Amino acid sequence: MSAPCTRALDRSTLAALAAMGAMAIAVPALNLLVPPSSPLHVPTYLVALFGKYVCYALLALSIDLIWGYGGILSLGHGAFFALGGYAMGMYLMRQIGTRGVYANPILPDFMVFLNWSKLPFYWYGFNSFAYAAAMVVLVPGVLAFVFGWFAFRSRVTGVYLSIITQALTYALMLGFFRNDFGFGGNNGLTDFKDIIGFNVQAQGTRAALFATSVLALMLGLVVCRAVVASKFGKVLIAIRDAEARTRFLGYRVESYKLLVFTLSAAMAGIAGALYVPQVGIINPSEFSPGNSIEAVIWVAVGGRGTLTGAIVGAIAVNYAKTTFTTGMLAPYWLFLLGGLFIAVTLLLPRGIVGTLQHLWKLRRDGAASLQRAAPLPQPRPAE
Repeated sequence: MSAPCTRALDRSTLAALAAMGAMAIAVPALNLLVPPSSPLHVPTYLVALFGKYVCYALLALSIDLIWGYGGILSLGHGAFFALGGYAMGMYLMRQIGTRGVYANPILPDFMVFLNWSKLPFYWYGFNSFAYAAAMVVLVPGVLAFVFGWFAFRSRVTGVYLSIITQALTYALMLGFFRNDFGFGGNNGLTDFKDIIGFNVQAQGTRAALFATSVLALMLGLVVCRAVVASKFGKVLIAIRDAEARTRFLGYRVESYKLLVFTLSAAMAGIAGALYVPQVGIINPSEFSPGNSIEAVIWVAVGGRGTLTGAIVGAIAVNYAKTTFTTGMLAPYWLFLLGGLFIAVTLLLPRGIVGTLQHLWKLRRDGAASLQRAAPLPQPRPAE
């Protein structure tokens, strides 16, 4: 049998990777190399906007891995996204130094304003990018592991698990809103200056952050494909379709769920870390349960259990959100989003990509049936 990564690179995955690779090259090139007077020039604000879409796509991909293939509907994945964002935001705040409003070389501005005398111990180490990058993965991953250990060992499933994940993100939101929690309270973390020594507001840095986000999305897609194409992925699908039967066959269902849930949380944390320097702020509103529910809608619109559908759904819905929240329809966006979810559920239950794949399969099977039904050529009579 071939390796899981080799099996993961099927035709559709290669096409998606090629499209994303072209985007990672084309958008920065059109921003940096093409003059602003050219109609082909991509403005810097659009580079940041596209980068935000890509981060949302990585978050949706992490949700599709557990929901589409493991049957775990998490309504709190925004918590892992926000935790990764806060880990990166803490690093960016430590890079400000004396350039802050209060010019304190150690304490961020909000701590000086609140009369904090020293840096909290959980801020230690965030002056190092390597340490911050490790925390981006470890903090969401450890929280998901601990949460999943208790939830899956207790055999909490279905709507009960969804409600508990929603309660988790809501509790974190309330905690991060407190000023004495040490994360900026309601205002969060902002006014970033540098990332790895480069000005975070510079045009070249923005282009590099966008390209990095696309590369992270490509790597995430390959990892997810490798997981679902392996024996581990087949067991996940069995758990999704018949958990009791899979457990009866001798598989440790809780271990499979725990591992994929932790992996998904780490991916969401990476998405949040790439999101923060591109939007310039991270605050407790990212923990809002509504954000997690909206991310689930992206997956449903694109196509649950397709991976590429999650990417398409995240980009399409967020593009629509950007379009419809800047005009007369802005107050009605949530109604439009709810209507979109209902319409997709009733008319396109497989989502956009899932429906296209189903139609292509029907067409291919129909052509194969016609070919099998065609009469065999009769031999010509001898002269």
